[in-house]
Amino acid sequence: MKARTMQLRSVLVPLVLGAVAAVGLAQASFAQAQPQSQPAKSRRSQRVHMQEVQVASPDGKIKFTILPNAERLTFTVTMGNTVVIEPSSIAMKLDGYDLSSGVAFNNLERYSIDESYPWYGAHSTAVDRCNGAKLSLTHDLSLTLYTLEVRVFNDGVAYRHVIPGDESTARAPDEYSAFVIPDSSTLWYGGLADGHYETEFLKKNISEVHAGEWAGPPLTFKLPLDAGYASITEANLVNYSGMGLEADGRRAWITGLGHRQPLNWPFELRYGRDEAKRLGKPASIAGTITTPWRVVMVGPSLNALVNSAILPNLCPPPDQNLFPEGIRTSWIRPGRAVWRYLDGGPEGIDGMKEFSRMAGQIGFEYNVIEGFWSKWTPEQRKEVVDYSRQQGVGVWFWKHSKDLRTPEAREEFFKMLHDLGVTGAKIDFFDHEAKEVIDLYEALLEKAAEYHILVVFHGANKPTGRQRTWPNELVREAIRGMESSALKERARHETILPFTRLLAGPADYTAMLFNERRRDTTVAHQIASIAVFAAPLLTIAANPQTILNNPAADVIRSVPPVWDETIVLPESSIGELAAYARRKGNTWFLAVMCGPQAKTLRVPLSFLDEGQYNAVSVRDSPADDVKVEIENTIHKRSDLLTIELRAGGGFLGRFSKSQ
Repeated sequence: MKARTMQLRSVLVPLVLGAVAAVGLAQASFAQAQPQSQPAKSRRSQRVHMQEVQVASPDGKIKFTILPNAERLTFTVTMGNTVVIEPSSIAMKLDGYDLSSGVAFNNLERYSIDESYPWYGAHSTAVDRCNGAKLSLTHDLSLTLYTLEVRVFNDGVAYRHVIPGDESTARAPDEYSAFVIPDSSTLWYGGLADGHYETEFLKKNISEVHAGEWAGPPLTFKLPLDAGYASITEANLVNYSGMGLEADGRRAWITGLGHRQPLNWPFELRYGRDEAKRLGKPASIAGTITTPWRVVMVGPSLNALVNSAILPNLCPPPDQNLFPEGIRTSWIRPGRAVWRYLDGGPEGIDGMKEFSRMAGQIGFEYNVIEGFWSKWTPEQRKEVVDYSRQQGVGVWFWKHSKDLRTPEAREEFFKMLHDLGVTGAKIDFFDHEAKEVIDLYEALLEKAAEYHILVVFHGANKPTGRQRTWPNELVREAIRGMESSALKERARHETILPFTRLLAGPADYTAMLFNERRRDTTVAHQIASIAVFAAPLLTIAANPQTILNNPAADVIRSVPPVWDETIVLPESSIGELAAYARRKGNTWFLAVMCGPQAKTLRVPLSFLDEGQYNAVSVRDSPADDVKVEIENTIHKRSDLLTIELRAGGGFLGRFSKSQ
């Protein structure tokens, strides 16, 4: 791992803010709609003009600029000559004061970071290179001193607020900051009111977005004139409420914390309106308030977005007392899991033993067991765990989060799992982004780590890179996955997700199913999905017997859960085609999922190294979307591979280096 280099240079900026006209943009209306702490006239009399502050990426292509606007802190994001985020207001509120309106700049401290670390993402090594700046500010009415910190990477920008405070005093922050998207941009986003983060994605031109619409980040957009892509989300969500985005109908998306997000039906169903009303107030925070990073991922291509490590880069490394070798700590083991839930199979204790036996036969590492384990006696639980271990398979137990709200309940549950030899816990039904729910994630992960238990969260909000801090969280749901029986346009949905939700981190989609729930996708598409929907815990929906019976079983069992390298092919298009080349060791996989329209794809195999490769390909059958064709060939990197894809079709090829 490279050594971190922090090149700090403090630059005094003898600037006091002066009179400048208000931004006059759509997003300003949100900030202006909030109560003003003092008339603008009296504030203007206290300040003089200031210069802009700009932070550039290490390669100089991406810039975050704070504009010289005395009435409102305002920023822009550019990539070369392309505007990615138009002038957008920052609105940080604290106990009724608008800290972003009427401020004095005290000093500016610049720094840089250059490090790398092991990672279970699109690649096995994450690179953290950025230029940063800490702007010391004072709100001129409340005399609140705080820091606006900015970091700019080669693949995006981020900013956050750090507001010092006394641990004995609790204060309630709120945010109405904006992200103004350029005209003619195309957006993909999912709403929050229906299924929280388990939603289908809309595709709209920014001009078609209406005021009052909500989006659960990441919100991905394609810039006009094919100038590139960007995605808005947050990083390092801890001790704070989660961020949604509310449209103002004038091209701006406004930060909306958990308390003001729309009530979603899963939460109402499970917890009721009274509980939602209780959580509908800004949460108080004692001591220093450090907001999550507000992030805009930026790149010229989908490949740049998919390969971004900006979210974990913005999170602290793991505690070495809990994780002595970080993400490589011995009990942190990525793997693939069988799961009896959607595709039938034997039931009860003997049924779960049979699932573990088949998992071992396929070479899968885990068996995720739903809540029926709680009806077993301790002896029966141990019987299943011990038998599974003999097959080389670890067991996970499901649990409702409402049963783990107290320290005592968490201690009892995780100790029980540890004593039985259970590998992991699948914890469900959070359904909200209020601070106390975010606090619960942290408490669960900490106690699980103490007992060496891995975790998957369901009914959850989007990940924010905290898997770097807590590598025992292998994956979380926050996606409308294979469990959704009502989802009919699955080909479209599954070719949107890699470039939207999955940008935030791995998702428990429970991929690959061969029955009618696959809807308008072929079996080859479903097989390809396990290479595209990669996750450190890759849970497979299909009954393991159907995998053993499939002619592609050898290829399926060889697909790893994590990768050393990922290339998104330029033919990929959101909602139309997801084409990935991925490497594990010396073996490459080419995975293609087609959207609703049939396509012919010609793929240069230039991602291969020199020499010959033995290839095994799983293709669509031209006559039957349930059948696949297996082809064995020899290829080299100068070859061009032609792939005929049915509507909703797929392809998965494995390229092994010849000896």
